[in-house]
Amino acid sequence: QVQLEESGGGLVQVGGSLRLTCAASGRTRSRDAMAWFTQAPGKERVFVAAVSWSGVSTYYADSVRGRFTISRDNAKNTINLQMNNLRPEDTGLYYCATTTGVAGLSNPIEYDYWGHGTQVTVSS
Repeated sequence: QVQLEESGGGLVQVGGSLRLTCAASGRTRSRDAMAWFTQAPGKERVFVAAVSWSGVSTYYADSVRGRFTISRDNAKNTINLQMNNLRPEDTGLYYCATTTGVAGLSNPIEYDYWGHGTQVTVSS
């Protein structure tokens, strides 16, 4: 079992920044890709960003490219999401997830472990 715990969410004004962190523990897998997804009330969970196990390759949803940056620290078993220039439509519960797969990283069904989420609210 792998446990994932997100932190860093909060309330921020339009144009502000937040930094989310996801810490992995338990039987972590060193070659997992990891990702962030978000879910607004009444809507489906959607892809935000993913990072390969090495940290070399990163992938972003079009809506966040240029504003968000995903990174990982394998020595600490953590990934981060630096969120800049936040918009009201970024509001949601942000989840991190992990997968042994290397393709389809924007599809939530590819991921087998999930955290409980951290809330991000952007006020206008």
